[in-house]
Amino acid sequence: MRREDLPGVAALERAAYDFPWSEGIFGDCLKAGHPSWVLWVEGEMAGYGVLSVAAGEAHVLNLCIGQNHRGLGLGRHLLRRLLDVARWNGAERVFLEVRPSNPVAQTLYRSIGFEEIGRRPNYYPAKQGREDAIVMALDLVAP
Repeated sequence: MRREDLPGVAALERAAYDFPWSEGIFGDCLKAGHPSWVLWVEGEMAGYGVLSVAAGEAHVLNLCIGQNHRGLGLGRHLLRRLLDVARWNGAERVFLEVRPSNPVAQTLYRSIGFEEIGRRPNYYPAKQGREDAIVMALDLVAP
């Protein structure tokens, strides 16, 4: 992801989520040095992912595939790329949060090997107040 990608990334984010990250948040991720990737398909921005890596751990901060490109395996492809980046940066475990109301994402994460390790009560804003987050983790090294 580059600074010039931010308007397109923010537009995909707004189209995908009721409570989107702002363009400024994505810019802050770039400033912080978080590995951030944009997936292009035939010249069109199809999705993006943002990862945080520190102290032997990684955290998938954001992963999104645009509506026009869903169901093609691109989310799996992008998630695997983020996991590669985590490994290259020495992470032994990767974490993420997902909404209980997002079963498609949960299925993707479980298919890669993520397992639920807990819940964060009232983590996400929701149309009717707040929604919990399912916390998931994946070990990148064998025990």
